[in-house]
Amino acid sequence: MSDEIQVERDAGVATIVLNAPDRRNALSLEMARALVAACDEIDADETVGAVVVRGAGGYFCAGGDRPTLAAAGRDPAGPEAWQGIGEIYRSFQRVGELEPPTVAAIRGGAVGAGMNLAFATDLRVVGRDAKLLSGFVPIGLHPGGGHAALLGRTGAREAASALTLFGERIDGERAAAVGLAWEAVDDSEVDARAAALAAVPGADPELARRTARSLRVELGPPALPWAAALDLERASQMWSMRRKDLAAE
Repeated sequence: MSDEIQVERDAGVATIVLNAPDRRNALSLEMARALVAACDEIDADETVGAVVVRGAGGYFCAGGDRPTLAAAGRDPAGPEAWQGIGEIYRSFQRVGELEPPTVAAIRGGAVGAGMNLAFATDLRVVGRDAKLLSGFVPIGLHPGGGHAALLGRTGAREAASALTLFGERIDGERAAAVGLAWEAVDDSEVDARAAALAAVPGADPELARRTARSLRVELGPPALPWAAALDLERASQMWSMRRKDLAAE
């Protein structure tokens, strides 16, 4: 695994640290591959019940690494460029597939693919002054990586449109106000708050993973109808009842 992706563990919570502060944690191919490997490692560790994703150096992620994007632009239909962009897409897709519940701790900012990474998680805690922007259209690029789908699944369609189509940028306070983040806190409190949220599912990894799976299937997209959700949840809820009963004996 690359030194630019680090995994820390503490009491059922794994923290994935993007560790390339010199380029504000922009995703290179090597970093993207290491991020996928880190997710595989975490899923294989059944003692992990929650995951926090954060960036080193006070910034979350500035998107795709510029040299990587520039190289792809010279021959975008070439096999190497096509595969490389796909690997960057795959990195935040893999974060979205993590079995435990996930929290993004966003300090400084998230731009472009960095927003994709943030919105691949289940929950976001953001610094009040952090800057969030899609950043594609203002520099002449079409969004990539399922950007609109990731923003839109929060239910904040107006915000998704403003960011993606009109190049708007918002701070953490605004992100929380329009439903793109769970909570905006002072920059110095972001990591601690994300860790505190993760500690709850982290205390019971098996239950956390089952519950995350059910919630994601039910909410979609596409969302399940209530009747289907009743059937989906029944087996896992009754498993948890039996487990609790056995623990009490």
